[in-house]
Amino acid sequence: MMKQILRDMYIDPAILAELNEEQKQILRWHEREKQENQDQVIRKKDSRRSIQWLKGRDGDVWVWVMGDTPGDKSYEDIIKELMAEKARRQAQQEAQELWRAKEAEIEKKFRDAMAKEKARFVAGKWKEDTEDRKAAKQEEERIQGELKKQEEEERQQGEKEIKHAEEKRARELYISLEREHRKSERDDKEWKEQLRRSKMADQEMQRKARQARDEYKHQSLRAIEKGRVAGLSELFQEGVVVGNLPTRSGLQPAAAPLHRRKAPRPGSRECVLLWFKEEQRPKQAGFERNSTTFAPWFHGLISRQESETLLMNTAEGSFLVRVSDRIWGYTLSYRTVDGFKHFLIDASGDYYSFLGVDQNRHATLADLINFHKVS
Repeated sequence: MMKQILRDMYIDPAILAELNEEQKQILRWHEREKQENQDQVIRKKDSRRSIQWLKGRDGDVWVWVMGDTPGDKSYEDIIKELMAEKARRQAQQEAQELWRAKEAEIEKKFRDAMAKEKARFVAGKWKEDTEDRKAAKQEEERIQGELKKQEEEERQQGEKEIKHAEEKRARELYISLEREHRKSERDDKEWKEQLRRSKMADQEMQRKARQARDEYKHQSLRAIEKGRVAGLSELFQEGVVVGNLPTRSGLQPAAAPLHRRKAPRPGSRECVLLWFKEEQRPKQAGFERNSTTFAPWFHGLISRQESETLLMNTAEGSFLVRVSDRIWGYTLSYRTVDGFKHFLIDASGDYYSFLGVDQNRHATLADLINFHKVS
């Protein structure tokens, strides 16, 4: 079952709900380990692509840090100059657009004035004599000269106003850019803080998974040396079983095995019963060792709620085993101080082992139960 989960990189939510926290941590560790192996294979495939870094005299990668070299401007000075230049260019562009509009307005104003003055002289020419026309011509030239002078003065005044507006706009833009720069730095600090917290949370998860893995290895070694396993067995006690619970057998005698292909998980209650009769009953699953009767801890195909009801009024450490309808296997349910815990037992192969903890495999279900009791 564990191999199938790691191969498909998928676990049914119903099965995941049956796992306790330790089994979930071990399963996450196996999935992470497989993902890292796959990433290493992908990196090896892309190894043909490479980057050659420029190296210095000492053989290390050449790095230039702004502001560290003598004569270099500091990072803050460079940023201020860049912001000032950007503000100056934008203000200059806005001033040029404003001046084009102002210049067109001045030209139109004096062009209309000169046209009006010329029309006035033309209208009075027919009643003037020669000397009067000469005087009128001089007067016309004088007026045109004054208009051109006024136009030039107004143009210069407009340029001064535009220049002043440009400088004022450049200062406003610089202040705005500086404010945005400070806000960007604050946002960058907040983002870095969030990234740091995220990394710390990921490291904490990795630490817990590593701790669960190391703890399990330690328990397994101690079990081999002393003949017992600490992980589950420390919650079990010698002889504390539900002896007075009614046995739920209700199972038919063994029939000849049907050669068929099993689905990844049971499809119905009938499939589970058929699987037990054909494959597990001949192996004496649920029987006491060297016995022809069901063990008092075996209760057949009952639900999780029924198992908790049976264990409700029992002592701490009492347990029972039931046929699981989630996987091809069993569920071990036992009583704790705070409530109940449930462990899935994988029986899809030729051995019995707790799901996610496959280092200890047993030939029979009774061997697994006896192995996880305190000697």
